[in-house]
Amino acid sequence: MCGIAGEFRFDQQVPDLNFASVANSLQASRGPDASGIFAQNNQLFAHRRLKIMDLSSEAQQPMVDMSLGLGIVFNGAIYNYREIRKRLIDQGYHFFSDVDTEVVLKAYHAWGKKCLDRFNGMFAFAIWRIDGSQLFLARDRLGIKPCYYVQNHQFFRFASFLPTLLHSAQVSHELDPIALQFYLNFHAVVPAPSTLFKDIRKLPPGHWLEVDDNGGVQQGCWWQVNYERTQDHEVQSVDDWQMMLQETLLQSVRRRNVAAVDVGVLLSGGVDSSLLVALLAEVKGSDIQTFSVGFDSVGNEAGDEFQYSDIVARQFGTTHHRWRVSEQELLNTLPQAIKAMAEPMVSHDCIGFYLLAQEVVKHCHAVQSGQGADEIFAGYHWYPPLLDAKEAYPHYRQAFFDRDFSEYKETVSAAWFVDNDDAGDWVKAHFAEAGAPQPLDKALRLDTTVMLVEDPVKRVDNMTMAHGLEARVPFLDHELVELVAKMPSAMKIQQGDGKWLLKRLARQWLPSEVIDRPKGYFPVPALKYLKGTVLNQIIEALQQPQAKQRALFNPSYLNRLYQDPGAHITPLRGSKLWQLGLLELWLQAQGI
Repeated sequence: MCGIAGEFRFDQQVPDLNFASVANSLQASRGPDASGIFAQNNQLFAHRRLKIMDLSSEAQQPMVDMSLGLGIVFNGAIYNYREIRKRLIDQGYHFFSDVDTEVVLKAYHAWGKKCLDRFNGMFAFAIWRIDGSQLFLARDRLGIKPCYYVQNHQFFRFASFLPTLLHSAQVSHELDPIALQFYLNFHAVVPAPSTLFKDIRKLPPGHWLEVDDNGGVQQGCWWQVNYERTQDHEVQSVDDWQMMLQETLLQSVRRRNVAAVDVGVLLSGGVDSSLLVALLAEVKGSDIQTFSVGFDSVGNEAGDEFQYSDIVARQFGTTHHRWRVSEQELLNTLPQAIKAMAEPMVSHDCIGFYLLAQEVVKHCHAVQSGQGADEIFAGYHWYPPLLDAKEAYPHYRQAFFDRDFSEYKETVSAAWFVDNDDAGDWVKAHFAEAGAPQPLDKALRLDTTVMLVEDPVKRVDNMTMAHGLEARVPFLDHELVELVAKMPSAMKIQQGDGKWLLKRLARQWLPSEVIDRPKGYFPVPALKYLKGTVLNQIIEALQQPQAKQRALFNPSYLNRLYQDPGAHITPLRGSKLWQLGLLELWLQAQGI
């Protein structure tokens, strides 16, 4: 788990060494254990290293193999690298390290782009030819690891952390009005390849990109999930599906326990993280560390779920750590958490993960986390109505979008208004693509491959890596995702309740009070019900000179939100004022 960056020039100029220095500085938290820079001719690469899979110096990056004529900077983890390494040795390759990075490099030499199909893991990496003729980038199937880039007529640059690319006079800070519409309407989701900035792109999940020394770019998709089912899928028994699910989940948890350091679990007390504890106990036995965080309550809304996480910790005898964060500590830490976001993310639990990671890293440097279960097993409230729906779009939009198009018109100022519902049209087009025949399948595919990437997964990656903590997500093992995509809808939803088969499996280990309780969310009430100091911080940010000069939002709309923030809550239970204020706070934190 690391931070990577690079510059590949095609204008006959020397790469900017200052860019590498800035990259390693801004991405230091992603790799606090070591750093390195490689520069030669038209190429420059920077790396920050977090030692998880191999603690030796042989695993240092950037890694260059002169015999192959290739170099690599790698961020992530390949869980099946030992099997691939053995295959490569059988083909005559020799290794100087025992690390997954070298396996990726030699696998690319052996099989080219097809090497990607062999990897089980999370990753973003860049491989270059030493002669300076070509640069190759790839991102994992489900976008667990980030990859941002910018290209002009002079150079191609990439980085793990978007703000890294903003630290250059050659990269414009101009915002994209269409991306702003996505941010405001589609719950802060700006789908790849777009970002909020016109000049900056992100490599979509499951894609590769190749740049040559003339500035030519090719891009391709190397993985997609397919929800089309055969008759064999439909007739398999519940017990058969459960057995396949159990075996695949256990394998996923077992893979993500591979490390040279202890691997703990982020335990919220929900069924997903609780099941991970149970499965890790099956794989590992004892000596499991679990971690929970809670916040002050506001009114009748509780700020923690300790009663449930305590049950699981006691049952499996884990070494359990829990922290309660005061409102004052939350306020003090909020600016740091916002600055650590690669892109502005409105979900309240960003601050929760940030503060939790800050404590967890004092005890271990890698954890398993439950992100993805709701998206692949249909755990959210907008999925059950889709079972009998004729069309997915109306139900999905009503449940997920933060505002309709008429309210969007009121939200933005005239200079930023886009007179077309681009976000809505984009979702309609995604639903119309082949490979997801039923309304429920369409929503699950969109959430698994887009929303999940741009919200829960990005949130966890950003907030944990802000403290040099590696988060692994077993529910996003691609073999598990592919298996569950083929499950009949009845295996996911029954009697209006999602994650049906997953809960059925969980009953082998977990008590009913953990499984059958109402679905919980990471509770941070102070950011939902804005008042007092938090409210003042938001209003102050929106009234700063930079904000007034940008003039993103309609003043009359802002005044309406100021007067009664609690009356303006999104369908996903977020504050609309928080959404607008967060964007300004984030831009100002980046010096924009």
